[in-house]
Amino acid sequence: MNLSEHAGADTPAEDPLFELPPQARKPLAKVILLTGPSGSGKTAISSRLGIPAVSLDHFYKDEDAPGMPHIKGNLIDWDDPASWDSLAAFRAIEELCLTGETTVPIYDIPTNRSTGTRPFTLGEHKVFIAEGIFASELVAPLQKEGLLIEAVCIARSPLKNAWFRLLRDMGEARKSLPILITRGARLALEEPKKVGRWIDSGCKPAKSLGEATRRIQAFIERGHNTGEDILPEG
Repeated sequence: MNLSEHAGADTPAEDPLFELPPQARKPLAKVILLTGPSGSGKTAISSRLGIPAVSLDHFYKDEDAPGMPHIKGNLIDWDDPASWDSLAAFRAIEELCLTGETTVPIYDIPTNRSTGTRPFTLGEHKVFIAEGIFASELVAPLQKEGLLIEAVCIARSPLKNAWFRLLRDMGEARKSLPILITRGARLALEEPKKVGRWIDSGCKPAKSLGEATRRIQAFIERGHNTGEDILPEG
């Protein structure tokens, strides 16, 4: 279920956080969204930039949640946004922007469920990253709230992504090897269309990790060095 499907009793407007008057909603920080195919280096970029980074993978739903998408047989399609809690991710990012702190889930990928929560704080940082394959789902709602600096999409070679994805998933024992190989082949074939959709949703493409890192670093430096409101370039 995506944000647009939460019309009615479960909309953000009914949460107390969203009832603040406009003058009280001036953000303490703003977010850079980073998306890209699985294995494209999103987490590596986030870890090397020296600012807080929220892994949006922790907002997956438990495998027995109602309405989980499936592919062949009874396998859950973890690459479908319907397997991910977009509303919870949005609320956590908004709370971080407005208050500087929030609580995020801890998701265990091998067992397909959340195992707890942990506090997440920004400290003195005015800029933070939220990264994951579903980050593009948050571009429009965060833009609407004036909380988004930029959205970046890593758009490098599908074959390179497939290789690094397999090495990572095997190293972390995320799933059995047959599942990893089958999923990897499917993702490589689907990747160009997915990247195209992410770009269409407002994510700026970066052809390499270096390009993505430089683009994000420029906004980090502007936010920390000038203290001025941060806006995307052009």
